[in-house]
Amino acid sequence: MEAPGSSKPMIATQAEMVEARVPMAYRDQCAHLLIPLNKCRQAEFYLPWKCENERHSYEKCEYELVMERMLQMQKIREQEANLKQPNKGGVAIGLIPKTANA
Repeated sequence: MEAPGSSKPMIATQAEMVEARVPMAYRDQCAHLLIPLNKCRQAEFYLPWKCENERHSYEKCEYELVMERMLQMQKIREQEANLKQPNKGGVAIGLIPKTANA
C-alpha cells in the first residue's frame, strides 16, 4: 500500500496502527517507526535520552516526507507559473476581454 504522491511505501498496516493506538494525525509513511518509539517511551518512562535511536529514525523519516512534499509543491508552482506566463513573442491575448471600467 502506497500513499498517493509519495515515494515511500506504507509499511505499517491499519490494524497494526489501531492496535498500537497511533493517533490518526500520525498515520503516515513513518508510522512503522513511531510504533516502536512509543513502546520504548512507555517502557522507559519517557526519559528523553533512553530512546534516541528510535526517535532519530522517526524524525528523519518525517523530515524526508516534508522535504518531498515541499519539492512537489515547488514543481506545481513552477508549472502554474509557466502556464500563466504570456507568450514571449508579443502581447498576450486573454480569452475574456477586460471591460473599460475594470
